[in-house]
Amino acid sequence: MKPIDFDDLYWDGQHYDLQNRDYVNDIPFYLRKARQYSEPILELACGIGRITIPIAEQGIDITGLDISEPMISYAKKKAKEKGVTVEWVKADCRNFKLDRKFNLIFFPFNSIAHLHDLESIKSCFSCVKMHLKDEGRFIIDIFNPCLDILIRDSSIRYPVAEYPDPNGKGTVVITENNLYDTSTQINRIKWYYKIGSEPEVMKELNMRIFYPQEIDVLLHYNGFKIEDKFGDYDETPFTSTSPKQVIVCYVNK
Repeated sequence: MKPIDFDDLYWDGQHYDLQNRDYVNDIPFYLRKARQYSEPILELACGIGRITIPIAEQGIDITGLDISEPMISYAKKKAKEKGVTVEWVKADCRNFKLDRKFNLIFFPFNSIAHLHDLESIKSCFSCVKMHLKDEGRFIIDIFNPCLDILIRDSSIRYPVAEYPDPNGKGTVVITENNLYDTSTQINRIKWYYKIGSEPEVMKELNMRIFYPQEIDVLLHYNGFKIEDKFGDYDETPFTSTSPKQVIVCYVNK
């Protein structure tokens, strides 16, 4: 398996938290599904607990798993501040073994795009099947590829985020450009951080692109049956113009 190249981007929980502070559209969806399918719940690639902690605040038994130490450490700090109990697990989503099974496992916020090769995808799906209860559900949330973004001019910088530096160094401005590799389906993105008056820093974000029929077939041949496929968090049906692929599936026995 290829290693997950997470170190460059997920370097600081505070920065990641501030970058994504306005992204809350998916939280009501996952709360609905948590109530629909019941606890216990496992979130893969939970990061700083952006979704995990709001679910735990509702008294729901949820475990957060992530490979990044900075993300998990910051998630623990946030949960403690909120006064909620979450089991945090530092592990690779392709190779984990927990002593329990779950009614719901979800893989949100495009995180599956960090799995670049077939072996990684198969290993992750195998772990999911091993940890799902008989009537359990698995949800994947990934963007619907937009060709206008993938093939845009790589010499042009595009805005990503702007937020106050957590260490008081001024404003953080993030811009990006990208170059899409059609042979590997990897979108090679570069994020440029300008923090106050400090020199600009570049960090890489390489995301695997999953086309709609491709992810459906990968799930099928790895033993899952798709129950619903939504185009966004409002649970509208998936179409070619949908911004998201939100897939609810279960183990096909």
